[in-house]
Amino acid sequence: MARVAVIGVGGWGRNHARVMHELGALAAVCDMDGSRAKEVGERYGARHYASLDEMLSLEKEKELDACLVCTPTKTHFQVARKVMESGLHAFVEKPLSFSANECEEMADMARRNKVALTSGYIERFNPAVRETKKIIADRRYGDLLMMEFHRENRMPPHIKDVGIIYDTSVHDIDTAMYLFGSRPKVVFARSGRKFNPYEDFATIMLGFDDQKVAIIASNWITPKKTRTFSAVCTDGIIAGDFLTQEVRIDGGESTIIPRRQFQEPLLAELRSFVDFIDGRAEAPAVSAQDATSVTRVAEAAIRSCSTGQPVSLDL
Repeated sequence: MARVAVIGVGGWGRNHARVMHELGALAAVCDMDGSRAKEVGERYGARHYASLDEMLSLEKEKELDACLVCTPTKTHFQVARKVMESGLHAFVEKPLSFSANECEEMADMARRNKVALTSGYIERFNPAVRETKKIIADRRYGDLLMMEFHRENRMPPHIKDVGIIYDTSVHDIDTAMYLFGSRPKVVFARSGRKFNPYEDFATIMLGFDDQKVAIIASNWITPKKTRTFSAVCTDGIIAGDFLTQEVRIDGGESTIIPRRQFQEPLLAELRSFVDFIDGRAEAPAVSAQDATSVTRVAEAAIRSCSTGQPVSLDL
């Protein structure tokens, strides 16, 4: 059975520890805040550490397989490097890094150390996205032409080192590429700051081949939490809700709302990673190249915001 450690158990990392415990794969937790590491470790019956170097040294002797890196974005490169240089697979929460150059260096490290590197783009495991992907692949409603994404919420208190593009918009950048099955050729974006040191609202337009387009609107201003998407096809519109996981298909003469059981995307995502570690999958669901492309698009969006000009890409 896979043996996994979680590095960083504040905020979202606590959920990773919980799910890994549910999967029977949690071996250890590590956090610079020793009391927090102790609290989470004791809750889930895992060893706990305040030092990353100590954890990697001691847990490697206990045949640790992988680490989940749930630390702040600007620490991802340094933490993941130590993990991979220890011969362990690395699952790094999104974004893989705020720098595409760092993403490429991390991918090189993974190849040199013969380990896997993946990133936590959780919406690929959302039942609403999976159902939409299946509908698009079957071409039940023709060809996918345009997508719109809306994410609105107050700023999460634990996010302090990046703005909304790197924290929130990246989810929809990845989902757009996943559903289109391709990468954008041009990015145009506008953003602004109202309450926070980094941008707290942004609209991004991604231009794909064959005049296909995705529009991504995100903000940390609106008090009501909203996470929705729509996919415009030649013969219908697919509307999805990331929160309720409902999919609504309007085909002109009829409206279909497929019924399904609610599933926790994080559980599906981490189960997929454990399946890879245990040899039940050939590769992680999100490749290092996928994650690097998302960061390149986010970089282009921020550059477009500052210049007011579209940015061409070759991904």
